[in-house]
Amino acid sequence: MQLADPTLDQLRIFLAVEEEGSFGGAARRMGRAVSAISYGIAQMEAQLGVTLFAREGSRKPVLTEEGKGLLAEARAVADRADALLAKTRSLHAGLESDVSLVLDVMVPGEATAAVLRDFRAKFPTVALRLQVEGLGAVAACLLERSSVLGVGGPVVGDHPELERQDIGSTELVPLAAPDHPLAQEGVEPGESRKHLQLVLADRSDLTQGREFSVLSPLTWRLGDLGAKHALLKEGLGWGNMPRPMVAGDLASGALVPLDLPEKPGTTYRFSALWRRDTKPGPATSWLIDALRERLTECPD
Repeated sequence: MQLADPTLDQLRIFLAVEEEGSFGGAARRMGRAVSAISYGIAQMEAQLGVTLFAREGSRKPVLTEEGKGLLAEARAVADRADALLAKTRSLHAGLESDVSLVLDVMVPGEATAAVLRDFRAKFPTVALRLQVEGLGAVAACLLERSSVLGVGGPVVGDHPELERQDIGSTELVPLAAPDHPLAQEGVEPGESRKHLQLVLADRSDLTQGREFSVLSPLTWRLGDLGAKHALLKEGLGWGNMPRPMVAGDLASGALVPLDLPEKPGTTYRFSALWRRDTKPGPATSWLIDALRERLTECPD
């Protein structure tokens, strides 16, 4: 038997009959005559060489085993067609087909998760690619055009190719394990230089030769903030961390804030960054506004 491809319209009729439970219900839903629905099912059955619904001995059509076997595939094809049409309409309306976002590792995870959840609900047709980087690597992703929007910290400064817009901040807290020497009372000026400082490393070369809140000549440079967090809890050094990330450790006493004479803690300000030769589209602009709202709400 030579099989023929069913049309998208036939697949939609098949799904409507199954979901409505009757040919009449499918006809009302699709604005068709019952005879048109019945003809569409008959044509699809003839093209596939199977019986989709058992019609005899029942007041409503019941899926056959073959019909049950084809239902998931029919729904997948229809869903993909709907997604294609939705994305096409979005493109005609000027909406981006995708957005590539790079976030500073200091951005609180709760804020990121909330924004991305809302983004997915508001822009279901826009694909999102997410990277998390530290320090100058955020700007590097934009300069290399691997991302169209970034949220970076204050360490890179103004770059002539990038537009910058302040959108919030987080507090960096100097801390260590409770048994660390710097966690004791009465720390003298300069004492921090005698102990290992854990420092976030820059994967890019945009901050080469520059130091940020580094007091000790004894440093371990880590490319991952999570690794730095773990080493701090093990008592292997001291360093700055964003307060939201260590709030639970401070509450439990696993880590303690350091009262150092040099006061190395700081407010870490975030900026939305994009290339000046690329105008943010609707979805990108929404992300900037949503991130500003969340980062402004985030407690320091």
